[in-house]
Amino acid sequence: MNLHDWIDELSDVLDLETEVDEGLLADLDELVHDSVGRGSGPVATYLLGYAAGSRAAGPADVERMAAAAQALAEGWDRPADAPDPDDVDDDVPDDRGIDHTGDLADAGDATGGGTGDDTDDEGDAR
Repeated sequence: MNLHDWIDELSDVLDLETEVDEGLLADLDELVHDSVGRGSGPVATYLLGYAAGSRAAGPADVERMAAAAQALAEGWDRPADAPDPDDVDDDVPDDRGIDHTGDLADAGDATGGGTGDDTDDEGDAR
């Protein structure tokens, strides 16, 4: 079975009426895999399909979105094994010797959560 047959059979199983540009998807998968790293190609093609489906995109729209994804991948300069800059492992200070008994009540007061009692600002029961 070739890719075209697989796509036809899978579309039938998923009850999809669509045409798939398998060359476009294969090119996107390969380029993203090579530029970004392992596992990124299938994710890119999935997200492209999801975006196309959610927007009822026509072939020209799909090609435009694929080109945008390819441009992002081609400009990707983070090595595959580089840590995510948003995923920081800062050292956590050892404060086991500090009494944190009142911390939860203090946190509620600081965020406007109140004192935890069942009265309003005037002291009336809620």
